[in-house]
Amino acid sequence: MLRSSTGISRRLLLASGLATTLGPLPSRAAGHSDLQFPRDLGSHPDFAIEWWYVTGRLLSGQREFGFQLTFFRSRVAATQGMTSAFAAKQLIFAHAAVTDVAGRKFRHDQRIAREGFEVAQTNPLDTGVKLRGWSLQHTASRYQLYATSSDFQLDLSLRESQPLLLQGDHGRSRKGPQEPQFSFYYSLPQLQVSGTQGLGTEALPVQGTAWLDHEWSNALLDPSAVGWDWIGINLLDGSALTAFQLRDKAGRAIWDGGSFRSPAIGAAPHVFQRGEVIFKAVRHWTSPLTRASYPVQWSVQTPVDRYTIKAVLDTQELDSRSSTGAVYWEGLSEVFDSHDRLVGRGYLEMTGYAGVLHF
Repeated sequence: MLRSSTGISRRLLLASGLATTLGPLPSRAAGHSDLQFPRDLGSHPDFAIEWWYVTGRLLSGQREFGFQLTFFRSRVAATQGMTSAFAAKQLIFAHAAVTDVAGRKFRHDQRIAREGFEVAQTNPLDTGVKLRGWSLQHTASRYQLYATSSDFQLDLSLRESQPLLLQGDHGRSRKGPQEPQFSFYYSLPQLQVSGTQGLGTEALPVQGTAWLDHEWSNALLDPSAVGWDWIGINLLDGSALTAFQLRDKAGRAIWDGGSFRSPAIGAAPHVFQRGEVIFKAVRHWTSPLTRASYPVQWSVQTPVDRYTIKAVLDTQELDSRSSTGAVYWEGLSEVFDSHDRLVGRGYLEMTGYAGVLHF
């Protein structure tokens, strides 16, 4: 649960840009079209919103788990001119979750703090995010991830096995019909994971495969959008599949996109164009907590194939109203091709079903 010692008020959260208009674009954003690495692995504090998002599937013997760790950074426009070291110029949020497939239990936790005083930190030169004991650090070709809660712990090493995957037009990913509606976005699929996962008093050695996304933006959503549906899938043959749609309140797609990359050395991604991705809900689950109805099975048509996405556990709703203010569904899923063959595993994310998502 959120620690009350953060000292962050709801009023300050609303001013952060997560629940209000993001304001004008910083001048740097207009000319920032070509991503540069390792610099762009780091934080971009002049942009309004940014997140590092890691999901994956773990095995400990025959036991299967899913995990998520996401760090958000939000620029507070109203405080940028303040000189006090205590001014909350950047807010850092984090969500962590573990899905115990056999135990049919979903555990999650959250954190929030203003950046500074070694409580919350980001690194502008490379991936390095810390928040109240949770962290995601990049060194050479590895990421180290750590998060602990009252009933779970993640201490994982993630090794790169493939090059960066630039989403959209060389890392510029459109998210709506208007040109300013885009994010800078890259992924690292097929990360090889090893480490320890704690569950209660158990400390389980685990190994598996993960996916990392890093996005930053100023004007992400069209005013008519209420949320999105997204998949990031590590396919069993080493390929990587991304697909998403943004929805209006009637459930119609405002925008869609994604990509597919084969594991062949030097393979360029097949970037999906507007209208080439079609999400069709197959089965719904209603949350007993929020009464939101989530499609936990989808048929997703892409230029590569038609895929069926099935949640391994329906109850993977994450209530983050104590930090980012949102309720969303985020969970481990299995993926089948048009011949009903299991071809991959990854994460399905659905927002805007428990209320309009504000960015």
